[in-house]
Amino acid sequence: MTGSGSARGRLLAELSTVSRRYMASYALFNQAVADHLGLHPTDLQCLNLLALERAPVTTGRVAELTGLTTGSATRLVDRLERSGYVVRERDASDRRRVLVATVPERIAEFGRAWERLGGDWAALFEDLDDIELATIVGHMRRTVAFSTERINRLREARTHSPPGA
Repeated sequence: MTGSGSARGRLLAELSTVSRRYMASYALFNQAVADHLGLHPTDLQCLNLLALERAPVTTGRVAELTGLTTGSATRLVDRLERSGYVVRERDASDRRRVLVATVPERIAEFGRAWERLGGDWAALFEDLDDIELATIVGHMRRTVAFSTERINRLREARTHSPPGA
């Protein structure tokens, strides 16, 4: 039992190291793609998230998706609108409400650029069977949920901490 415990310990330590490298490499890749497209890295990720939404969203929802304040989210939407990726439109059911809608042609262009710059990601998974793919998908879902919870906790702590604490 001790042998398997230490093997697990080594695997968890390796997972910690490789996870940090993975996240750093993805952040640097995100920066390189953003630079190539003339976008801020946060704007790039917001665009990714907006493309996953089923319908236009409010600026408040943009703030929720990105963790930005509503003022910062408004400035982000302003930049995306100037770049032609989104438009603001009145909500048909509540004319007082303004929605942020992606521009389909620009999102398609964005997707093609992302694929061209990122290469063929699917090739990374060709040698994996369905069980291995399901394991990766499950891990990523748990990681997203865990990260979201931690982000919320950090933001909550920040709003209740005195400046400089």
